[in-house]
Amino acid sequence: MEEAGLMGFSGGFEQGKLGTALLELGASISAISIQVNLKASEVPVPWQIYKLMEMSARYFGRLVIFVIVLCLFQIGVPNPSAQETPRTGVRGQAPAMTLLQAVEEALRANLEMKQSRKEIEAANANKKAQRSNFFPTFNATYQFVRNDQEASIGGFTGGFTTLRDQVSLTTGFRQPIFSGFALINQYKIADLGLDVAKLNQILTRLEVIFLAKQSYFNVLKTHKLEEVSLDSVKLLEAQVEVARNFYEVGMTPLNDLLQTQVELANTKQELIVARNNLDVAESVFNIILRRSVNAAVQLTDIQSYEPLKNNLDFYLDLAEKNRLEIKVDNLQIQIAEKDLKISRKDFYPTISLEGIYFKRGSEWDLSGSEDFIDPDGWSITGVATWDFWQWGKTAYGEREKRSRLSQARIGREQTLDQIRLEVERSYLSARQSEKNIVTVEKAIQQAEENMRITEERYKEQAATSTDILIAQNLLNRTRTNYYNALYDFKIAKAFLQKAVGLEILE
Repeated sequence: MEEAGLMGFSGGFEQGKLGTALLELGASISAISIQVNLKASEVPVPWQIYKLMEMSARYFGRLVIFVIVLCLFQIGVPNPSAQETPRTGVRGQAPAMTLLQAVEEALRANLEMKQSRKEIEAANANKKAQRSNFFPTFNATYQFVRNDQEASIGGFTGGFTTLRDQVSLTTGFRQPIFSGFALINQYKIADLGLDVAKLNQILTRLEVIFLAKQSYFNVLKTHKLEEVSLDSVKLLEAQVEVARNFYEVGMTPLNDLLQTQVELANTKQELIVARNNLDVAESVFNIILRRSVNAAVQLTDIQSYEPLKNNLDFYLDLAEKNRLEIKVDNLQIQIAEKDLKISRKDFYPTISLEGIYFKRGSEWDLSGSEDFIDPDGWSITGVATWDFWQWGKTAYGEREKRSRLSQARIGREQTLDQIRLEVERSYLSARQSEKNIVTVEKAIQQAEENMRITEERYKEQAATSTDILIAQNLLNRTRTNYYNALYDFKIAKAFLQKAVGLEILE
């Protein structure tokens, strides 16, 4: 419809055909003028009839002038596209990217995805570290002592002498037997932490998919709105030329021309805003895909859409089954329960098995051990330790962990409420945009037909420039509403898919 409107203003007759038509029209006017003059000179006519003929000729002449001006305008008006060129930008050209390609590239390059993978590695390492607490630990101590002088105690056969240089090596092990159920619960917490990290990675993946889709459709939407603004500028530039030519021949008042010029200036400002919005949308898209902020963006348009097939209750039930946040909260509750058990460990004694082996000598390599009464030996010891009174420290710690457990359970309920709200909000937004698409699709056809009729009436001077501006604004607003509804529906549907926990790449 917009192209037809532009053709109506800037196209028309070919120059050769128009010249022939003007020559024929001039010949006809000359013939009529000669014929009227002959009749006026040869046949006497009443004064009233003569005045009627004079008025008819005057109005007929104005009509001829209007036709000539209109034809000349159709030849002389420059192509509007030469005055307001489409946006080229500084980004250059790039191969067209599909939605699937954009999502896959975002998943590969996204920093949060890389962080989630590192978090899994850290949680796995922590799990292995906690598992090592079940096994015995081994240690060794090498000691060298130098005294200022040798010393003898006793002086009899049963006495002993302290050597000036003493070297000793002690090795040992410690095997925990019972630690108040702390070790097993710490390991279980580490295992649950690994599960949480894996679920968080999937949540991050779903978020990245949604952000990629959202930025993709925002670029398409802002690009369409920029096209609408550009077409509006082209139409108004052509309309300004029409209004100027009509004003110069005295067929329309000055305020028609001024009104059109003011509307053109306002529309150019809207075009600037639309282009800035497009640049911002493309920059956001590049950031999500970890590309240069000014990288060229060329996307494959997707104007087809598939309406929602189910009601709100279906999506609410699906979200409660699939949303990983609920599973994460359940794991957090289990972790809080294990922390509560760990806080009770001081209610029990700690039991362990320890063993040592020692060897002594007077040289660095432990030789010279004949000077020692007991140069080497070993021992195994069972140790039970219990701090049975700590002024309520253990009881207070247990009370703290109980509160943490209650907080975790409350947090799960909050998560459920938030999930229900997200699902309902995205569902209603998608339904609203879906209904708007159906409504505006019909309105576009009506606005295009209204624009065509108004243009034809304006050519015949049956409509004013105000009527043209109103019809054009109506068409532009309708097209804007259509593109907003279409791409907002796609964004709302992508958010609904994330809200119910579904991974759909395109």
